Amino acid sequence: NPYTWFTMEALTDTWSNLQSIIAQRDAELAQEEVRQEENDKLRKEFAKYANAFYSWLTESRAQMMEGSGTLEEQLAAIGIKAHEVAGRASDLKKIEDLGAILEEKLILDNRYTEHSTVGLAQQWDQLNQLGMRIRHNLEQQIQARNQSGVSEDALKEFSMMFRHFDKDKTGRLDHNAFKSCLRALGYDLPVVEEPEPEFEEILNIVDPNRDGFVTLQEYMAFMISKETENV
Repeated sequence: NPYTWFTMEALTDTWSNLQSIIAQRDAELAQEEVRQEENDKLRKEFAKYANAFYSWLTESRAQMMEGSGTLEEQLAAIGIKAHEVAGRASDLKKIEDLGAILEEKLILDNRYTEHSTVGLAQQWDQLNQLGMRIRHNLEQQIQARNQSGVSEDALKEFSMMFRHFDKDKTGRLDHNAFKSCLRALGYDLPVVEEPEPEFEEILNIVDPNRDGFVTLQEYMAFMISKETENV
């Protein structure tokens, strides 16, 4: 045939090779589909545990900062909650194990959750520390009431005011929130952005390192010392 150099044999071989390549590609695609489905199952499983753990962290933080009842009742409640927090370490371990599997399979994205193993571990540790700070603070308040004559009503008012301005339930106030808290308690502090001598003196006591925050413990120690002066 002067119009083509292809032979029937060559065309048959080419067709056969093409069919083989298509079959191989179909098998690879099917295998990839199975892998992606398994990866998606892992994403969903990780997200299920991570989202539930985050919800529990958020609820627990709010419960810790709630502070209802007498000081002794609050101390007992925080002790029970701290025990619960320690007990949830097994849930975090489950999340860390699933996270390790995801990393091993190079699954770096997860549209089912915004939470990471590292972030949840940090928040769990912060919740542990918050529980210890609140427990120490309650013991401090009980001691102040018993030894210094500061009334429980006054201590409750200080605590309640701190919680009101601690919008994110972190157990600490930035300087602006701390100033607002003091003003709500009757301190005559002007609403200005510039450094103000009286407020700076207070910050020298509660935040001498100027890390930008006043913890519940530092705040209560300051308020107790001021209240003791008036007893």
